[in-house]
Amino acid sequence: MTDPRPIPRQLFDLALPIIGLNVLTVLALAVDTAMVARMEGSDAALAGLGFASQIVFLLMVAQMGLTVGCVATVARAFGAREPERVAHVLQQATMLTLIMGGIIAVLGNVVAPSILRLLGAEGDALDQGLRYLRPLLTGTVFYYLNLLFAGVLRGVGNTKLPFLVAVVINIVNVVLNYGLILGNYGLPALGVQGAAIGTLCAYASGTVAMVVLLNTGAQPGLSVPLRLVRLDGPLAGRLFKVGWPAALDMLILNAGFLSILGMLGRITPAAVAAHGIGLRIQALAFVPGMSISQATAAMVGQALGAGDVARANAVIRASIGLCTAIMTTLGLAFIAGAYPLTALFSLERGTPIAELAVLWMKVLGVGMPIVGVWIALVGMLQGSGFTNTSLRINLAATTVQIPLSYLLGFTLGLGPLGIWAAFPISFFIKMVWGLFEWRGQRWAVTGGRGR
Repeated sequence: MTDPRPIPRQLFDLALPIIGLNVLTVLALAVDTAMVARMEGSDAALAGLGFASQIVFLLMVAQMGLTVGCVATVARAFGAREPERVAHVLQQATMLTLIMGGIIAVLGNVVAPSILRLLGAEGDALDQGLRYLRPLLTGTVFYYLNLLFAGVLRGVGNTKLPFLVAVVINIVNVVLNYGLILGNYGLPALGVQGAAIGTLCAYASGTVAMVVLLNTGAQPGLSVPLRLVRLDGPLAGRLFKVGWPAALDMLILNAGFLSILGMLGRITPAAVAAHGIGLRIQALAFVPGMSISQATAAMVGQALGAGDVARANAVIRASIGLCTAIMTTLGLAFIAGAYPLTALFSLERGTPIAELAVLWMKVLGVGMPIVGVWIALVGMLQGSGFTNTSLRINLAATTVQIPLSYLLGFTLGLGPLGIWAAFPISFFIKMVWGLFEWRGQRWAVTGGRGR
């Protein structure tokens, strides 16, 4: 039966629980930061969190890529009315996720100190960064599984169930962090290590909840295997064919952020701490647009699976309009409310960290409309399986961003402002190229299995 609602309404209704889920995910990190900021000697802890946050994302890209591949594959199969294939993809992806989680747990703990030092972390900031990273990396499979389950459910149009599980995760996170970071409820005050342990336990509880719900019929036709199953080599190859460019795409994007962090670390530790706080606020700013982009990917994949290119284009037009309007509004709000936002992290106006955090938020606010258009187009490319195109665009833009940051920050002497200013410029390049790809229609390949 055809959905009678206008496409913008369908897109918004699908995206709304994703927005809630992503807000809760970001809030889990913001809670960590806000509580750590209330510790004695918090400057070193905040700097350690600033370094560690980038590494956490860096080591998550493989799973994010696999999830992108799963969403595109599941959405096409769902649009083509192939429920058995949808269930098979979930089972195979779960096995692949368990394997990757084990690899990252070992590899991440080995390379974390070297990466932190490479970024410029030293002394207390290095120690605090490691105390935060090690528990999270050890239990990274729980975060991976939550990403996967939410992605597969998104591909079949169910965004409410992942949102409800995210509510559970955040309640557990807040309660445990309040106890373990600051030593409440009679628990030991573990500082940043407590933040990591609390977050890890929260995601573990979310994984258990999702497995129980799926295996008791919360989403008809989907269940999580509770035993090892034989890997389907051809399917795994197709998932990674779509997913590896998306993973590398995210890796390149993160390389741009890491370059910013490394350059800031060579100017002043205050800029690193400010950037870490700014990343929390930036993550919140990006949530609505990224959520609409994720819903766009699912709807575009479903439309192409059903052979309806006209519907896919209508979804993209609606996505660009929604993303641009929302991101522009948020950008203006961040510019106007930069100082009150920094106060949420117990930063006093006039201090170096507070002033630098405000500067970063204002630069971010200026670039938000451009970011909105590009994020919508990412949904188009991921939903159609054209992740190689997104990779090429990001590679070119980052190739411009990194030397431009150095030129503006060091050669021209603009300091942190110059380093941050290259960020919106790189997104302008992405936006223009992405619009060109949309108009070219090369992505509009129909069929249940796609590319």
